[in-house]
Amino acid sequence: MSQITIKQSQKIVDDWIKSIGVRYFSEMTQLAQLTEEVGEVARIISRTYGDQSFKKSEEKKLSDELADVLFVLICIANQTGIDLTEAFQKNMDKKTNRDKDRHKNNLKLKE
Repeated sequence: MSQITIKQSQKIVDDWIKSIGVRYFSEMTQLAQLTEEVGEVARIISRTYGDQSFKKSEEKKLSDELADVLFVLICIANQTGIDLTEAFQKNMDKKTNRDKDRHKNNLKLKE
């Protein structure tokens, strides 16, 4: 698959849900799914970069788990009518305006 936009990703997920997934899960189920997928990301990060080690049966790829999180986020956006491209652009503008000096002036981030 070549590079795709967020808008295209939303369409791909919607088409997949309607043709293979039958229908979207309820928003509450999606939230539970999102929590589960974020937990799997946390497990991989804690074992890869933290102090825990992997069990033999739990070798999973971080990229796959992050993609699962993205899939569920896109599902939630689709079923609640959110254009993620627009939401992301507005969010980046907000962060840029709010934090333009905040991080530069944070002594904890200076070496």
